[in-house]
Amino acid sequence: MLASILFVLISFVCAAQGGDPPPPMPPPPPGLPIDGFTTIALILGSIIGIKKALKNTSEE
Repeated sequence: MLASILFVLISFVCAAQGGDPPPPMPPPPPGLPIDGFTTIALILGSIIGIKKALKNTSEE
């Protein structure tokens, strides 16, 4: 009797462990460079800042 109960319980445990493997991970997003526009933006910003600073000092 005990052996038959163990066989039934083991079959439930084995059925609970089944299943498909998880789907594969999606590929990572491409690395986008930010170097090109950042350099141009810094140069333009410094030029505009220097112009404004020179204009403010000449007005005083």
